[in-house]
Amino acid sequence: MDNIEKLPILRITEEGKKDIEGIVTTEFPLTIVLNNRELVMLLCSPTKPDYLAIGFLFSEGLLKSKDEIKKITVDGHGGVVRVETTEETGVVDKPLLKPLIASGGGRGISYCRATDALGLAKVESQIRVSPHEVFALVKELVQRSRVFKATGGVHSAALCDTQNILVFSEDIGRHNAIDKIFGECILEDIATDERIIITSGRVSSEILLKVARRNIAILISKSAPTNLGVRLADDLGITLIGFVRGERMNVYTNKWRVAA
Repeated sequence: MDNIEKLPILRITEEGKKDIEGIVTTEFPLTIVLNNRELVMLLCSPTKPDYLAIGFLFSEGLLKSKDEIKKITVDGHGGVVRVETTEETGVVDKPLLKPLIASGGGRGISYCRATDALGLAKVESQIRVSPHEVFALVKELVQRSRVFKATGGVHSAALCDTQNILVFSEDIGRHNAIDKIFGECILEDIATDERIIITSGRVSSEILLKVARRNIAILISKSAPTNLGVRLADDLGITLIGFVRGERMNVYTNKWRVAA
């Protein structure tokens, strides 16, 4: 697995201590260059850099359509993805900054703001899901999370229908894991309408906006939402389900999509 590295560690328990081989997740700096402009550095897992770059650009509102993409060049050794578009994007009126997007809860600087929700259409999808289907999908997400099982150091995300996981990704950043999902959907022409997103991470306003931009009506998390994440989900017509653990879950917004 490219996402892990084996290192010598000292294991200490009540029974004593011993030298063993430990497994840690890989952290990788990836720079995205848009139209010859160094836009951002993401701290991420090293897999699927092209999907991550495209997902990030769409999530941040810097690309609107796949047709805008002229060329993608990946320098895996140098940690750079270059994206050329057919015409200038909205980034030209942004300040000349190279933000550092942290892999955890903080994101340094993002081009996407909670106020961007004002320009988003309400999600009108009629998709519904049963509690049994929610529990089964989250269970499948956990089973697929091989890097998390090995290291405990990554987040998982998946695009699903009501029965199966369709696209899966892991990354050290919860934002990155979702951007990789959307980048793959965009580049491989995988539809996101009438679909569900599952994440292992906290649902903040940024996560909610990513999902809303892809017109996805149901967002499920093993973790908790923030208050702004809940408010935006309510305003944008998204069913937000959190704290899915075993046979328990909390439905925060647009509860009518969860069939009794």
